[in-house]
Amino acid sequence: MYYEYWGLQKPPFDNVPDPTMYSDSHSSMENAIAETLFAIDEGNECIAVIVGDVGLGKTLSLRIIIDSLHLDKYKIALVANPDMSFIELLREIIGQLSGTKCEERRKVDLLEKFNKILFDTIDSGKKVLIFIDEANAISPTNLESLRLLTNMQEDQRNLFTIILAGQLELARRLEHPKRANLLQRIGTLSRIDKIESEDLLKGYVETRLRLAGGARQIFADDAYGFLWEYSEHGVPRLINKMCKLSLKAGETNGFTLISGEVVRQIGERFRHLTGPAIPKRKPRKRPESEVVAEAVEKEAVQVSDDPGVLSVEAFTERRRSKDVEGSQEKEFIAEKAGPADVPAPSPEARVIKKDISAEVEVGGLKFAVNIPHQIVKQAQSSTHEHRMKIAGALAAQIMKKHEELTSAPSVDPISMWSDLREFVASRLK
Repeated sequence: MYYEYWGLQKPPFDNVPDPTMYSDSHSSMENAIAETLFAIDEGNECIAVIVGDVGLGKTLSLRIIIDSLHLDKYKIALVANPDMSFIELLREIIGQLSGTKCEERRKVDLLEKFNKILFDTIDSGKKVLIFIDEANAISPTNLESLRLLTNMQEDQRNLFTIILAGQLELARRLEHPKRANLLQRIGTLSRIDKIESEDLLKGYVETRLRLAGGARQIFADDAYGFLWEYSEHGVPRLINKMCKLSLKAGETNGFTLISGEVVRQIGERFRHLTGPAIPKRKPRKRPESEVVAEAVEKEAVQVSDDPGVLSVEAFTERRRSKDVEGSQEKEFIAEKAGPADVPAPSPEARVIKKDISAEVEVGGLKFAVNIPHQIVKQAQSSTHEHRMKIAGALAAQIMKKHEELTSAPSVDPISMWSDLREFVASRLK
């Protein structure tokens, strides 16, 4: 696995709400967690709300809050998709709280059953908590029904607390004058924003790497500026995406450090997502293979001054030039000394000067690959690491030439890159 290449014990940047990968570098998220825990435990509030734009950590916040609670004090229901009728919502909540599938269909029967669960839970020394994620999907009618549900409380204490987490649309709905009654019942309303600075972003990345088992520097110092820029200045989901792809690209190409240039190349893949919705001119669609090719060419093979390492075309042009010069020189020697004085090339020399041609099948497509003999000669006289870098550059150019390889949406260009690199490397030995 790619993360093992970097000495990690598990993936550090998967976009899943894993509380064990929580980084305390996101202050607005920390505040939201603390305020919501206060509303549940000490504040005795009936409603707590967390809002924030997409990708900022609302779902992870709910998971961390739930993991922070003592289960001997609470009975919990978590609704991940509330885009349903109020009857279906009640049935889902009752089913989770009771541990059995709710078969009731009538609203009056559901409310009676829910009320019984509340008092049975209180009698057992616990309190009911209802977490609703993606609450921006709740219809205005269901928001009003939830408000009416909060009437089922005792005079001296709240029998349950509803925790709503959703996008900014939820906040706008709650602030509507028609829902003033609901807004007044909200005990805490927290907003999660982006990670506040590049330094905190660096702390976020390094913390997740450490929690995944990392013990050395993996991202170069200049990488964090590009992470900051291409993550829209601190969106955790985008940070995770770029870091994960950068680690995979580094493993594929044998890098020992993720430089800023690698991150920049990865970030360019998603630039169209942050641009204008309707551009004045339709930009050229940039193949993903081109992004990977540039990263490899600029990062993996700059150890050589030979232009053939960077470009098959450059090698070919250079070969043509040398072949012309060599042909002219041989003609001159033959004219002066005669054909008998011109030594015949040895069998070994003939082998070295022979291009390698092979047929490869990738992604259901077959095509011929030609490797100039200069590249073969250089690879055979290089170390294994340098040979793999040459193979990576050649694989990039193959993908660039055959764009149909990555035209299907289901194709993973990095995996295809790796397969092609292994194929080319096997021919360079």
